[in-house]
Amino acid sequence: MADSLVPVLEAQERMETDKMWVIWGPQHPFSHGLWTLKLQIDGEFCIDADPIVGYLHRGWEKETENRDYARIIPMTDRLCYCASMTYSHLYCMTVEKALGIDIPEKAKYIRIVADEVCRIQSHLMWLAAVGTDMGNLTVFLWAMREREYFLDLNVKLCGARMTTNFPRIGGVRNDTTELFDRDILRAVDRFEKAMWDIIYLIDDSSVFVSRMRNISFLTREQCANMGLTGPAMRGCGVDFDIRRDDPYDNYDKMDFEVPVLNKDTKVGDSYDRYMIRIEEMFQSCDIIRQAVQKIRAIGKNAPYRIKTPTKVPAGSTFGRLEDPRGESIMYLVSDGTDKPYRLKVRSPIFTNVSCSKAMCKGVRIADVPAVLAQIDMCLGETDR
Repeated sequence: MADSLVPVLEAQERMETDKMWVIWGPQHPFSHGLWTLKLQIDGEFCIDADPIVGYLHRGWEKETENRDYARIIPMTDRLCYCASMTYSHLYCMTVEKALGIDIPEKAKYIRIVADEVCRIQSHLMWLAAVGTDMGNLTVFLWAMREREYFLDLNVKLCGARMTTNFPRIGGVRNDTTELFDRDILRAVDRFEKAMWDIIYLIDDSSVFVSRMRNISFLTREQCANMGLTGPAMRGCGVDFDIRRDDPYDNYDKMDFEVPVLNKDTKVGDSYDRYMIRIEEMFQSCDIIRQAVQKIRAIGKNAPYRIKTPTKVPAGSTFGRLEDPRGESIMYLVSDGTDKPYRLKVRSPIFTNVSCSKAMCKGVRIADVPAVLAQIDMCLGETDR
C-alpha cells in the first residue's frame, strides 16, 4: 500500500501551488506613508512585487512656478520632514549655482553642521521605524529619545524642530547662537556613547539579526541598473558618496570615511544596509566636530550671508546633494524672472522604492517589512 502511494506523492511534489496577489497599502503600518505594494506569493514566499505610488501627489513642482525664489524655501522643507534641512540646502545651492555666486565660508560650514544634524536625526527616525517593523518597541523608544537631542539643536539653531526654513539663497538665515557650539559638541559626545546601547540591544537579539542577515541580497550591478543610491547602495559594495566624490559647500575640506560594506563580495543583504546607516551616524559626529572647529576659527564677526538678486538669469542649472536617503537632484530652468520656469526634483526614494521588486523576490512574507525598512521610505518626497 505504501509503495502504491509513492507515485502520487511525487506527483504532488511536482505540482505547482496556487499563486496569489496580496495588496499591502495604501494605509498599512509597514509602508511609512501612502503607497501600495502588490506582492505575488507562492505559499510563504514572495515571487514578484509591484510598487504603486501616487496616492500623496501634491503638485509641488507646479506650485513652485507661481512663487518667487525666496518663497519656495519653506516649501522645500516639506518635501521630506525628516530631511528638511538638506532639501532646502539643495534648493538654495541650485539657485546660487544659477546666479553664479559663492557664499561666505562661514555659511558653508554652518550648512555642513545643519546637514549632518539632519542626517543623524533622520537616521534615528529610520532606526525607530525599523524597531517597530520588527516588533521591538525598546529600539523605537531609545532611538526617538536620542533624536530629541538633535531636534533640540535645530531649535537652538533656527527656532524650529523639523521644518526649519534655515538655509537662504546666499548663505543661512542667522549665525549660530552663543552656546550652540558647546551644546552640539556635548550632544554628539553623549550620542556616541548612547548609540552603543542601541547597537548592543539589536545585535544581542537573535530574532532581530536573523530577520536581516542573508535576506534580500542585491548586487552592485543591480544597484546600477535600478538607480539605487544612498546607504542602501553603499550596503551593496558601491563606494560612492556625493559629499566626497562631487563635494559641495566645503565637504572636500572635511576628513571623514564613507561607510561601504562587502567591497570584496560585491553583494549586500538587509543587515549590511542596516550597518551602513549606523556607521554613517558616527561619521556625521566627526564631521560636525570638524565643522564646528572651522566656525570657531573663522570668528563671530565673519559674514554668514550675502545679498543676492531676486531675478535669476535665463538658463538651466543642475544641482545634487547627498540626502540621508540617497542622491537628491534639482533641475532648475529659469526664464530671467523672479520665478522659476521649471523646478524638477529627483528624490532618492522615488527610485529606491522601485527596487522593491528585486528586494522582495525570494523572501518570506514576514520579512517584507524588514527588507523595505532598509530603504527608509518617505513618500512625501516621492509623490511631491
